[in-house]
Amino acid sequence: MPQRQLFLAAYDVREPKRLQKALHVLRDYTCGGQKSVFECYLTVAERQCLMRRVLGVIDETEDFFLIVPLRQSTPVKAIGTATPPADDNFLYIG
Repeated sequence: MPQRQLFLAAYDVREPKRLQKALHVLRDYTCGGQKSVFECYLTVAERQCLMRRVLGVIDETEDFFLIVPLRQSTPVKAIGTATPPADDNFLYIG
């Protein structure tokens, strides 16, 4: 089974229709998040697919998308009602 890594993905999309499309793309890969920042456990192939799909939605001259890898050696700490996924192999497609 491919190894997944935790990423934070964030976007700033200025046009409402593109914003909704970007949200739907990110929801296919996310295991948590809020507003325009999402936690995604991704394989290399899933990350490449996410990037291709986002590039098909956003306008690079007006919008912004960022994906940041989080180090595996640093534990994820959640504060408040957020809880990290119990299963490292979890991926929600919906």
